[in-house]
Amino acid sequence: MNEGQLELFATQDLINELLHRSTFQGVIVHAVNGAKHRHWAGERVFAVEHSANLDTEEAGRLLDVVSQYIASRE
Repeated sequence: MNEGQLELFATQDLINELLHRSTFQGVIVHAVNGAKHRHWAGERVFAVEHSANLDTEEAGRLLDVVSQYIASRE
């Protein structure tokens, strides 16, 4: 599948597909209203969803590790 083929699917369809895969263990952070452009002005609202094989506490710990990693790279 080439990169252009993914554009044929709605974002929510891609998220649902990933979350329903038993091999996916992770968290998805996405813009609620989609991101039509790479850059934006003003405020954007994000949603967080996690796979069924992570409970809420585990997903929170994963996000904490990710935020620490991002902060250390700045």
